[in-house]
Amino acid sequence: MRSIWKGAITFGLVNVPVKVYSATEDHDVPMHQVHDKDGGRIRYQRICEIDGEVVEYSHIQKAYDAGDRTVIITPEDLASLPVEQNREIDVVEFVPSEQVDPIMFERSYYLEPDSRSPKAYVLLRETLQQTDRTAIVKFAIRQRTRLAALRVKGDVLVLQTLLWGDEVREANFKSLNEKVDISDKELKMSSSLVKSFESDFTPDAFTDEYQEQLKKLIDAKLEQGDAIDTAATFGQGGEEPEGGEVLDLMEALRRSVERNRADRKDEPEEKPAAEEEKAPAPKKRKRA
Repeated sequence: MRSIWKGAITFGLVNVPVKVYSATEDHDVPMHQVHDKDGGRIRYQRICEIDGEVVEYSHIQKAYDAGDRTVIITPEDLASLPVEQNREIDVVEFVPSEQVDPIMFERSYYLEPDSRSPKAYVLLRETLQQTDRTAIVKFAIRQRTRLAALRVKGDVLVLQTLLWGDEVREANFKSLNEKVDISDKELKMSSSLVKSFESDFTPDAFTDEYQEQLKKLIDAKLEQGDAIDTAATFGQGGEEPEGGEVLDLMEALRRSVERNRADRKDEPEEKPAAEEEKAPAPKKRKRA
C-alpha cells in the first residue's frame, strides 16, 4: 500500500506522527459504455450550453445556483477561504464508542506509525482500548475540513471520516406512529427464529456472487471468441486519444473533410479554357 497523506495526531502535548492509507478498495469489474450498433466507445463531453463548444477542464469553474441568480466561484475565491493547511489530526474529545452512530461513517483509513519509535502510537491505541473510547478528531485534507472518528481495529488505529450532523436525515415516517400490538407468543416465535440464525460474523465467509458470475461470463465470451478488437472501438486510428476523450464534433468534422477530399479525387479534373489554349513555353537551356 502507498500512503496518501502524512500528519500527526495531536491532543494536549502528545504528538503521534502517522501515515494514512486507504483501508478499502473497490472490487467491481470495470466496465464502460459502447454503441449497440457497432461497439464504438461512448464518451461524455463537457459542452457549454451558450456557445455549444467542448470545454477543457482548465476553463471550467464551479458555480452555485441561487435560483434566478448564479454565483461563479473561481479558484482564487476558494484559495481565499480559511482552510487549515497544517498536517495535524486534532483530537476534539474522547467519547464512549457506542455513542458514535455507524450511519455517520463515510470512508475508512489505516494509520501507521511514522517515527523511529512507535511508543506514542501504541500508548494511544492501548488507552483507547482500555477506556473503550473513540476519539473525535478534525483535520484538513484536499482543501476540506473533515470530522472523523479515531478508533482501534486489532493492532491498528483506524480513522473513519464522519458525515456532519446536518448531513444525516431524520427518519420521520408516519406509519411508525401507528400503535401495533405484539403478543408475547409472536415475540417468542420471532426470537426463536433469530436464535436459529445466530452466528459470529466472519466477513471472509461472504463473497460478491454477482461480480464472480460477471467475471465468469466475460471469460466465457472471450474463450468463445464473442468479442471485438478493442482498438476498433475507438474508430479510425485504432487508439484512444490522449486524456481518454473523444471529441465527437471534431471527429465528425475531420471525417467530413476526408470524405469531401475523396469525392473530389474521383471527379475528372477540368482545366480552364485559357490554360488549354495556351501551351506552356519551353524552358531555355543555359549554355555551359
